[in-house]
Amino acid sequence: STENGVLATSGRRFPLMIDPQNQGNKWIRKMEVHRKLGIFDPNSKDTMRYIERAIEFGTPILLENVGQELDPSLEPVLAKNIIGSGTGSLSIKVGDSVLDYNPSFKFYITTKLSNPHYTPEVSTKTIIVNFIV
Repeated sequence: STENGVLATSGRRFPLMIDPQNQGNKWIRKMEVHRKLGIFDPNSKDTMRYIERAIEFGTPILLENVGQELDPSLEPVLAKNIIGSGTGSLSIKVGDSVLDYNPSFKFYITTKLSNPHYTPEVSTKTIIVNFIV
């Protein structure tokens, strides 16, 4: 729906989409294809390394098929712990690394679970968008 699209693209927090029919996933893939969308699942190798590069270069990432628990290493990214400097540049600490933060970075998360129960920490750091029809 239009409301889901607005929430997923215009919210202050990154969207976590409940998407058992893959509608949101297909929509994100189509919308971000021209920006070199990186697509990963929780079991992908080196996911955090790719997310770190995407943060620096401002490219979008789609983390698909997540379960009810998210990797704790995503915490600073989801919390948007962005540090501003006096010169106008932005950075974010992810793990032991301090990365340049590109404001064009987009992070989309989808789950195929139809009735997931996320922790309050995940619920407050993301915007949960329900794509169930």
